[in-house]
Amino acid sequence: MTVLALWSPVDLMLGVVGPLGAATAAGTALLVDLDPDGPHYGGKHSLKDLVTNGPTREQLEPTRSGPAVLRNGGVSPEDAEEVVTALVERWPNVVLRCAPTQGVNTGAVALLPLLPAPFTPSVDGAAVYQQTPLSSGRPRNMHVLPVPRSETVKALLSGVRPRSRDRWIRSFARVWEL
Repeated sequence: MTVLALWSPVDLMLGVVGPLGAATAAGTALLVDLDPDGPHYGGKHSLKDLVTNGPTREQLEPTRSGPAVLRNGGVSPEDAEEVVTALVERWPNVVLRCAPTQGVNTGAVALLPLLPAPFTPSVDGAAVYQQTPLSSGRPRNMHVLPVPRSETVKALLSGVRPRSRDRWIRSFARVWEL
């Protein structure tokens, strides 16, 4: 099992789409949203449902290849810890989407926009920078994702897998190595 925790303290859109890209890049992976105020990702069940009712075996293990998403539904990470641990033990890859205020000092990788100097944000710990149309060059000392195609973002937000050779999705393979 491989776990990748992500958070985006300054870019809410990147905080929604980035974890979807990371889960898609991993092949068979589960994205678990730990933010009680997080986005309403699709799906029949939420993390809160699993905490409240107890998870079934089918909910704890992959039933098909590819990415899956478990939206939060309004439960705190502390209250969901037991269920999240069980999911991590049974899935080959898990992306934990942390709230914008919860990633600091947790070992989560920050997803940050790459803006012109001196406006590029920074954090203590690991970070991946999202190139933007305003970005000038690719700094050598930073992990930088290319600008995603609009079709890629639309597909991810619609629950559709982007094309298999998508450059932005492939670039997330390096993020799993951090």
